Amino acid sequence: MSDCGCNKARAELEEYLRNEICKTDAADIRAHLETCEGCQSELHIGIVLTQTVQRACKETAPEEVREQLLLTLRTLQSH
Repeated sequence: MSDCGCNKARAELEEYLRNEICKTDAADIRAHLETCEGCQSELHIGIVLTQTVQRACKETAPEEVREQLLLTLRTLQSH
């Protein structure tokens, strides 16, 4: 493991959060995050943003909004 530096850690932060990078790179980023407060802040923001998007994707629109959207889509498709 080595300290990969801020540039690499920040460039690969999203992939790191989604576990989409190799184990070696993940270990390097994790090691960097342990000692870098600036990147720790970026990580915190990334986690909060990811959780917010995940929650928003689970919510359903109110029935009247869904009906209006479907009506609009059907109208657009028929033209």
